[in-house]
Amino acid sequence: MTVPPAPVPKRRSGPLARVRFYGSRPAITDIEQLLAMRTRDIRLDGEIGTLFRDRIWSQSAKIIRAWMLWVAILNVLMLTLPWLTLPPAVTLSMLVPGAVLSSVAIAVFLIWREPRAQRLQRVALVAGMGIILLSIALIGEAAGGGYHERYLNIMMVVAISAIVIFGIPLRWTAAIAAITVCLYCIFQLRNPGLGIGSAVAWTLFFACGIGATVVARRSMTLLAQKAFLLDLRDKTRVAELAAANGRLEELARTDPLTGVANRRWMTEILDALWSAQRTRVSGALLMCDIDDFKNLNDRLGHGEGDRCLIEVAKLIGDCVRRDGDKVARYGGEEFLVLLRDVDTRAALVTAERIRRRIGDAGLANPGSRVASRVTISIGVAALEPGDGDVTPQQLQERADAALYLAKQSGRNRVVLYGADAACLDRSRLAEDA
Repeated sequence: MTVPPAPVPKRRSGPLARVRFYGSRPAITDIEQLLAMRTRDIRLDGEIGTLFRDRIWSQSAKIIRAWMLWVAILNVLMLTLPWLTLPPAVTLSMLVPGAVLSSVAIAVFLIWREPRAQRLQRVALVAGMGIILLSIALIGEAAGGGYHERYLNIMMVVAISAIVIFGIPLRWTAAIAAITVCLYCIFQLRNPGLGIGSAVAWTLFFACGIGATVVARRSMTLLAQKAFLLDLRDKTRVAELAAANGRLEELARTDPLTGVANRRWMTEILDALWSAQRTRVSGALLMCDIDDFKNLNDRLGHGEGDRCLIEVAKLIGDCVRRDGDKVARYGGEEFLVLLRDVDTRAALVTAERIRRRIGDAGLANPGSRVASRVTISIGVAALEPGDGDVTPQQLQERADAALYLAKQSGRNRVVLYGADAACLDRSRLAEDA
């Protein structure tokens, strides 16, 4: 099924400029487009937004939990001091909002201990902040006198610290800021020591400070997003480069016509095999050659010859184990088969199976001197444990020598290096052995 290309996001210069991503991961072009924007215009949506939130969640959650613990501990300390200076009735009235404050802080701490629904956690955070700030203001109002103004200042410090360090989206930060300003204004108007004009003036003064804090938080978020995009771009480029190198390496190791390994890859496999302990090396090499392949090309053309090579490679691959054996096109119409961890008899059985499968396929070869169909000759060189002095080159030479003997003995047969060719020709290695 053809997948339609993802729509190309358009760049907009305004603050609402957005790019939405489709698919399993953002493309490098999408990341580059975001980085080309002004920093203040960057918005992360879709897949890339999810990646960003997943990346910063752990750090943000740790900060929020630490902040909640700090507020709960600070609340206990602030409630301890009035016991020394205020009447018992006043201190008792401060305990109720103080207990609510600590309870809410612990509840938010628990909600942010592990990932949950994002909206749930953010609503819990904003609501919890509202209750915490309200509790601080109520504690000051219950204490009365100079404590009223003092606790309102503490409330502002608590709110500003939260706005600065909480790594949450701007709208949620703005919600905390709005709650803070509203509570400050309400309790300043309730302050018997201030007139309405003074209360409004102080509210406007602190509102400007809160607004500047929100702007600073937004700048920090935008810079964090840009740093994330730069890191994501670098990682995406590295991943694409690694994938491209992997494809190039695969092309360099694979025969482009048949899709099996090429001679270079087979050489690397053999060298890697021999780099292990030689006493553990066992297996066999099969050198396979299509009989009278030149006549097939001359009679039917090179296109038919290519199709024959593709089919023969497939038939050979079907006769070997895919998890341990390896088939390579050695050159022209020759194929090399590496059989891992087999003895001589198993290697001969596999070779005979290949020979019969290709003969039974009925591929046409009218120019063959053996039969009217495609046949194959196979030379087998087996390596038993303990043959440590045999190198990969020597094993290939043995397989090639056995193949030469098979050709000389009439083709369409399997010959084992060092065995009696005439005997092998008579027995033809029954496959059910």
